[in-house]
Amino acid sequence: MTRCRGTRLLWLDPTPARIVGQAMTIKCETEQPGAFRQILRAEAHTFRSDLAATAGGQDSAPGPHDYFDASLAACKALTAHVYAKGHGIALDRVDVHVERDNSRERQGTYVLKVKLEFYGALTDAEKAKLHDVVSRCPIHKLMTSTKVEVLSEPP
Repeated sequence: MTRCRGTRLLWLDPTPARIVGQAMTIKCETEQPGAFRQILRAEAHTFRSDLAATAGGQDSAPGPHDYFDASLAACKALTAHVYAKGHGIALDRVDVHVERDNSRERQGTYVLKVKLEFYGALTDAEKAKLHDVVSRCPIHKLMTSTKVEVLSEPP
């Protein structure tokens, strides 16, 4: 469940592991010995990941970078819907287009260009407010202003 308070979003999901501040585990296992394709589980959800054929995979599922980029698109769309619903804005649909430029990733720069389109009986002011709100979605902030620590531990 998500609740809106003013223009600040407070994320509360009824699933205990998704409440901010609590741990959540993603499990990833190789589907077949010697293959790249992975099975990922996040709570009750199962999805797959693979590498592109040019990288030796079968291109049978999105790759890790695809999920990274998609998480930003999904977060922006969901944030817009949550905000609109909480503020009585007639938002029918959100289209998010994310374009990746990873040409300088090895130098430490990974660029995601985001284009958003809002549909519904919206005023220019409401569209502007939605653009402002989604620029602060949780994943955007996580990607741009949060220190992320990755601790790789042996089994």
